Amino acid sequence: MQDIVQDALENAEQEKREQDFDGDEFGDPRIVIVGCGGAGNNTVNRLYNIGVDGADTVAINTDKQHLQMIEADTKILVGKSLTNGLGAGGDPQMGERATEMAQGTIKDVLGDADLVFVTAGMGGGTGTGAAPVVSSIAKEQGAIVVGMVSTPFNVERARTVKAEEGLERLRNEADSIIVLDNNRLLDYVPNLPIGKAFSVMDQIIAETVKGISETITQPSLINLDYADMTAIMNQGGVAVMLVGETQDKNKTREVVSDAMNHPLLDVDYRGASGGLVHITGGPDLTLKEAEGIAENITERLDASANVIWGARIQDEYKGKVRVMAIMTGVQSAQVLGPSTQKQADKSRASIEGVDQTDFDASERAAASAGRGASATSDSVERGIEDGGHEELDRENGLDVIR
Repeated sequence: MQDIVQDALENAEQEKREQDFDGDEFGDPRIVIVGCGGAGNNTVNRLYNIGVDGADTVAINTDKQHLQMIEADTKILVGKSLTNGLGAGGDPQMGERATEMAQGTIKDVLGDADLVFVTAGMGGGTGTGAAPVVSSIAKEQGAIVVGMVSTPFNVERARTVKAEEGLERLRNEADSIIVLDNNRLLDYVPNLPIGKAFSVMDQIIAETVKGISETITQPSLINLDYADMTAIMNQGGVAVMLVGETQDKNKTREVVSDAMNHPLLDVDYRGASGGLVHITGGPDLTLKEAEGIAENITERLDASANVIWGARIQDEYKGKVRVMAIMTGVQSAQVLGPSTQKQADKSRASIEGVDQTDFDASERAAASAGRGASATSDSVERGIEDGGHEELDRENGLDVIR
């Protein structure tokens, strides 16, 4: 047995080189990360600076001054004729309309993307209004769309109402949405200056997107591929993220404890429909430790839950381990899951006589296709007429910087 183990160790490096070579013969999935509004732009800026292998970054905003400070592969100033580049003024409808005006250009930028992350802060104008529009465009082009958004502090009453409405719309457009609650910062980093506290949330979002992207595009000890991501995220609904890290000798117990004690959304994820677990460790991480971490962090899930896990070895993690887990299809008091939302929609329809969610979706579809009297009248203004969107976008003051 020892001879077999030794032979395996000696051949491991050669096998890795062959795998890397073979991988060059096939195209990797195209991943695009889109930041909408101020908070989304900050996340994209952070991602651009830390680097994400195999992913393109896009920043979309109505605020020209803020956009100029952001670094991204592509920057798009939308709605210049509406806002004069001064922002949406906290109005999600303004952010939505500004983004719809740039549909043609956004389609071109997303192109043949396979996986699109849409990140934004819910409760403002541009992020709340733009994120569902970008998600809809990406879905129409065949991409898997994962929303990753933060919600306001409880004290921000007006923003909270807007955030709830924006989350409902985003939930209907994206395959899954990962929600991070800013109120959790009060529990985890209560004494940090406010600027640094928000940087913590930006960093969490950035590292999660980076981790998921590079898990798909980079070789791993136990690989997660695009098909795995699709299988989990296609189940839809709200997702919660758990992140844990430790340098303790008892890696399995401590890293799971750290993750379980720091959920970024108030949810009961025991009824989750799926789980994606990725473990990063140093060369000293054993297979038994990795399997134990994945098992312990998913043991509360239902037996029928679809759980996929992977592990990656990086030299800089020597002596420590990090786990990132995404549980999909959970129930949250802040965001309704699919089954709960269905009941809410029925109740609202019976009261109002109209299902507003379906109405909104139909209205957007009609506008995109240029159908109907109301859609036809402003299709040229929005720059969505087939065959000429680039020229029409320019007429509406669209700036694209690459």
